[in-house]
Amino acid sequence: MMAIVVGLGLSAMPAVTAAQDGQIQCNVTENGAPSNGTVAVEHNGRTVASGSCNRALSVPAGKSKVTLRLEGLLDNPAQTIEVVVAAGKTTPVTADFKTAVLEVRIEAKGQRGTGLVAVEKDGKRLGTLGSGVAARLSAGAYEVVVKLGGQEQRHAVDLRPGQRRVVRAQF
Repeated sequence: MMAIVVGLGLSAMPAVTAAQDGQIQCNVTENGAPSNGTVAVEHNGRTVASGSCNRALSVPAGKSKVTLRLEGLLDNPAQTIEVVVAAGKTTPVTADFKTAVLEVRIEAKGQRGTGLVAVEKDGKRLGTLGSGVAARLSAGAYEVVVKLGGQEQRHAVDLRPGQRRVVRAQF
């Protein structure tokens, strides 16, 4: 009986390569002016890249969800955009965030007071501020809850893009 050995020649076969990557370059603006932001890229249901928007990120080619965030806002806004990244190409992704500045000043008996200031949206607390401390927020409607010595005041506030709004709470 004769044995025949057939070599598969695996080394001669072309290597299977992963799909070539592309890049995402994000640009974040605040009321149209350049600003600092972060990016997270999700591809096929998993996060494949994240970082700051000051450099391009390598990502797999194909459809991805890109979430851009503006840094330094109390409400931590995000915009998610679906993009198709081409192999070997850079895909620009841009988001403009409309923001305003809110400051709450507390006065008690004509003097500057200190108390707790909570900023809420849709019944959910976004964060707290001290009296006289300015915070950047996305433009929109908020409720400002001011507490001082067992007393409470509620103020409905509508912030427009680029606005600086001062709320005075007098006790």
